[in-house]
Amino acid sequence: MRHRYGNKKMGKPTDQRLALLRSLARALVLNGKIETTLLRAKELSKFVDRLITRGKNGTLHDRRLALSAVGGDNEVVSPLFTSLASQFSDRSGGYTRITKLGFRRGDGATLARIELLG
Repeated sequence: MRHRYGNKKMGKPTDQRLALLRSLARALVLNGKIETTLLRAKELSKFVDRLITRGKNGTLHDRRLALSAVGGDNEVVSPLFTSLASQFSDRSGGYTRITKLGFRRGDGATLARIELLG
């Protein structure tokens, strides 16, 4: 049974949550590392790990699923299937690292840096 294996809601409706994850994934793939809150970093790690695994498989079906996951942005998908797929070819998971940075001054949220390994 797979009870309680869902996503964290992050206090947002589904469409806003997916838009947030897509934009964070875009920034992470294009820049290599970003700073965000700890909860967002943990959810983004799961999201990006699935995308990189699809990039490693490299089939047309996987490319179309990755395009669908990031909202049709080919600028994000092409590095997944070329440079990142070859970079992580020997690794079977755990493509990101999360480092805690402290607390945000305004609201006390825990900040974290998420970066791609390699």
